[in-house]
Amino acid sequence: MNLLKIWKHKGQILEGIKNNIFKKEHVEEIANERFEFCKKCPDLDTKGDKCEVKGSQPCCGLCGCTLSIKLRSLSAECDVKKWGKVLSEEEDDALEDYLDQQKPKEK
Repeated sequence: MNLLKIWKHKGQILEGIKNNIFKKEHVEEIANERFEFCKKCPDLDTKGDKCEVKGSQPCCGLCGCTLSIKLRSLSAECDVKKWGKVLSEEEDDALEDYLDQQKPKEK
């Protein structure tokens, strides 16, 4: 496992994990659109042979990222530019804060 690579992208990884656990419609739409590109890519690894985290397939055979996480990180982009960033990490945090403020308060 490439710990330096993981540390460098820890913000994007955490963002993807959070968005994978707490599903939001807009994030799922983006993840589904991105996955359409991945499904056509010859480097899609469905067996997990090239995954940074074993058993986390499907993943990208080039970068080793787990797609269930990377596709949901709005600040991540495809290493071969099949799809790009939607927001920076800071913009994603600001959007989350804004959306949380717009939720009706429970009584």
